[in-house]
Amino acid sequence: MALIDWLVLFLTLSAILSYGLYRSRGSSTTRQYLLAGKEMPWYAMALSIMATQASAVTFISTTGQAYVDGMRFVQFYFGLPIAMIIIAETAVPIFHRSGVYTAYEYLEQRFDAKTRLLVSSIFLISRGLAVGVTLSAPAIVLSVILGVSDTWTVIAMGVVITLFATFGGIKAITWTDTQQMMIMVIGIGLACVAAVWQTPLDFWDQLKIAGAAGRLNPITTTIDWNDRFNLWSGLIGGTFLALAYFGCDQSQVQRYLTGRSIAESRLSLLFNAVAKVPMQFGILFTGAMVFVFFVYTQPPANFRAPGVAVTQTYQAAFENRLTQANQLVTGKIPAAEFRQDQARFDAVRKKTPGDTDTNYIFLYFVTHYLPIGLAGLVLAVVFGAALTTSSGELNSLATVSVIDVYKRYINPAATDAQYLRVSRLGTAFWGVYAIASAQYAKNLGSLIEVVNMLGSLFYGGLLGVFVLAFYMPRVTGTPAFFGVLIGEAVIFWFKFNTNIAFLWYNVIGAVVVVVSALLLSLFVSTSHKTP
Repeated sequence: MALIDWLVLFLTLSAILSYGLYRSRGSSTTRQYLLAGKEMPWYAMALSIMATQASAVTFISTTGQAYVDGMRFVQFYFGLPIAMIIIAETAVPIFHRSGVYTAYEYLEQRFDAKTRLLVSSIFLISRGLAVGVTLSAPAIVLSVILGVSDTWTVIAMGVVITLFATFGGIKAITWTDTQQMMIMVIGIGLACVAAVWQTPLDFWDQLKIAGAAGRLNPITTTIDWNDRFNLWSGLIGGTFLALAYFGCDQSQVQRYLTGRSIAESRLSLLFNAVAKVPMQFGILFTGAMVFVFFVYTQPPANFRAPGVAVTQTYQAAFENRLTQANQLVTGKIPAAEFRQDQARFDAVRKKTPGDTDTNYIFLYFVTHYLPIGLAGLVLAVVFGAALTTSSGELNSLATVSVIDVYKRYINPAATDAQYLRVSRLGTAFWGVYAIASAQYAKNLGSLIEVVNMLGSLFYGGLLGVFVLAFYMPRVTGTPAFFGVLIGEAVIFWFKFNTNIAFLWYNVIGAVVVVVSALLLSLFVSTSHKTP
């Protein structure tokens, strides 16, 4: 990268971090550090919720996903608007009125201590696994740019993120998210324009090539239980996943617990219901346009190691695809014929030596083909997304560790100053853990799929127990506790014994938890606690 790119990257990130730390002044109590004193306006919560989910994984891996598989991944988010409306109507007022710091604290009010401990432990395991994945994404970026081992870049990024989260708290993270989201939209938009502008075709011909290659495929109506991304898995499985993520995952619940009122917290979720799908569509569309760009500009045989020698077979496959693309644009061949040539090109590329990891595709385009200055801005988007997401995850992990474990079982009579100190130490601990676990996450394949796969292994159990808490007043703690255990056991059975797409784990797990608890309730006293 040019010097000006480094300057843009450094100045953008410095401005974002400085603004967040400036706005976090006064976080001298546990309530301020973990819940921002419940003073956040709706727009800050809305952008923070969106930014927390739109991690570096989103920009690095989602664009690569569109490059190799088209835009059908957008269906993954089709259930999100439905989930947001349900959560705004049910979970938001319940959590706010109960006065809790964590979603799992409410479960003791509703059920009992063992159910709270079980579910908070599930969260710590699932989010603890995911935090390493989200940290590995920016480490990949930095290793590509600097040409150094990603072990060192993981450590460098992890230290910066941990220090920011430890000293800033939730208020710094939320206000940083607000600035970051605005830069995200600008950065990804400019990257898309650059891909279109540098391709020697008019825009409509670019769409023709992307469509013929199967990259403009946002909706797939085929019913296939083993297909990860189709309309039905998105609407049904995606709804259940979004309900669990935004309604039961502390990293998201904590965002709208910082709100001034129930109305403002609801508004933040409804904003995401409207804006999230278009944003993901835009990111995926950028990946599709990068694909078209590399139809006319020869891509490396290996995006992770672009120095791998290009074989004669690979060169011939690229030139043949380029010839067929020109034939397609002029109407001399049908789309089906070009799609066959694309399939042959893909087959040749897969036989080249080395790792053809999709996580490196967008990075290669950014670092080699974006105009000077713009590359620095887009990379600032990637690093900023990593900063906001990972710091938010560390903060939520520390909150659950302190409120649901330390305060509840270890030192319930500590002073607020002690809880604040332990909260900062907890954030630092999870930062070190993230650095260690990221070393194993970076070679797991498409990061966007990995992070959602991990969530789906646990979210069914989380969602099921909160459905019981909100809607099943006759269910008591013991049936709920064992219902969660049974639900998780069934999810892992499906994981290791079937090929069913992971989005369905969320549906299966939630249903099993609810049904199991209802059946167990037939043999347990129906008296229950009223929160």
